[in-house]
Amino acid sequence: MQRATKVLFTNKFPFDQVFGRCNRIHTIAIPQFPCDVFINHRGIDTKRNASGLLYYHLSRLGLHPFLDSKNMKPGEKLFEKIDIAIRSCKVGVAVFSPHYCDSYFCLHELALLMESSKRVIPIFYNVKPSQLRVKDTKNCPANELRRFNWALEEAKYTVGITFDSSRGDWSEFLQTASDAVMENMLEVEEELPYEYRTGYVQNC
Repeated sequence: MQRATKVLFTNKFPFDQVFGRCNRIHTIAIPQFPCDVFINHRGIDTKRNASGLLYYHLSRLGLHPFLDSKNMKPGEKLFEKIDIAIRSCKVGVAVFSPHYCDSYFCLHELALLMESSKRVIPIFYNVKPSQLRVKDTKNCPANELRRFNWALEEAKYTVGITFDSSRGDWSEFLQTASDAVMENMLEVEEELPYEYRTGYVQNC
């Protein structure tokens, strides 16, 4: 397998303006199942920047992304809805960040994406692949640790996108990430029988 390729954009972009524009979009309906793209992320690191912006950008392109804070309502079962979203999606986006591996939920979602043989696009946000390690804690069963380590290694050796938020171009990052999602969506759809396609391939 190939290691992630580095995509580092150097032109500064006014992030606050981008997020402000996206945050004022009131016409985007919250996607219902099935979803097209599952965004696996660490909320404290990326919900209000990389993951949130990508969610809005994909929605504006007509896709149905899943982001827990946008798609889940009070009272819904956390694992149940997330598991359904992962199993129904066509493409996964794993947004790795400095505190990603601190979260059981992030690692569980990543493992489920890999176990479901989904196409996963890794985005290394302010972190290098070599810095990502599963922490061996006594609270996590050995079989889960093995599962998480396997999924993480699979992702680290998949070609992805690396982005440094302090020096990168946000506009170009979103375009590159969206293009990668669309390309993988088309490839997945081309592998499906014609009657099961959702229109992305049929309309090309």
